[in-house]
Amino acid sequence: MISDARRFPGTHKGNHMHDNLGKTFKDKITGFSGVCTARAEYLTGCDQLLLAPSQRKPDGEVIDSRWFDVQRCEVCAEVERVTLDNGTTPGCDKPAPKR
Repeated sequence: MISDARRFPGTHKGNHMHDNLGKTFKDKITGFSGVCTARAEYLTGCDQLLLAPSQRKPDGEVIDSRWFDVQRCEVCAEVERVTLDNGTTPGCDKPAPKR
């Protein structure tokens, strides 16, 4: 069985993936970084985080959020966690990934 520390990067043992929402992560392979705005937890253990980058393309267009396996993500501890008050207007940002 995979430990919580390996499955949920940037969290303390026993915490859940929910603790990653709002934290900034960097993909170890591509260097892509962004705020975790969603998570997908699978029965198979291949859990993913949706990272929304704060950077824009040179023409000012927003860069699309991307899904990454949690094993590839490392938390950027120096970046303050993003919090939102969405109690009156909750809604999804992007659909969950399809396999």
